[in-house]
Amino acid sequence: QVQVVESGGGLVQAGGSLTLSCTASGLSFGDYSMAWFRQAPGKEREGVSCIHWDGSMIEYAGSVKGRFTISRDNAKNTLYLHMNGLKPEDTAMYYCAAAQSRRTLVVLSVMADFGYWGQGTQVTVSS
Repeated sequence: QVQVVESGGGLVQAGGSLTLSCTASGLSFGDYSMAWFRQAPGKEREGVSCIHWDGSMIEYAGSVKGRFTISRDNAKNTLYLHMNGLKPEDTAMYYCAAAQSRRTLVVLSVMADFGYWGQGTQVTVSS
C-alpha cells in the first residue's frame, strides 16, 4: 500500500522561508516522478513543481519560479520543497504527489499523471 506523507507546513511572515518534506512508502521512490501541488480556499488545485525520478527534468509554475526549489533524496525516499520569499498569495494546502507508474514523464498541467497523493500540509503566510 502506497503512503504519501507531507510535513513542514506552518505559519510564516511574508518574505520568510519554509521547507516542506514528503516521504513516500510502498513504492520504489527512486523510480517515480514526484510533484508538489497546492490549493487555496475557493480555488482549484494547481501544480507548483515537479521533478522526474532521476532529477533530469524539473518544472516550476511561473508564480513560484525563482523563489521555490524542488529537490529529492532518493536514498531517504524524500521529496523537498524549499520556499523562499514567501508571499501571502502562497497561502494554501500543499500536497505531495507521485506519478501513476514507474519512470514516466510528467507535466504539472496534467494532474492525471499523478496517482498517489498525500493529505496535505498547510502553509500560511501572513502579511
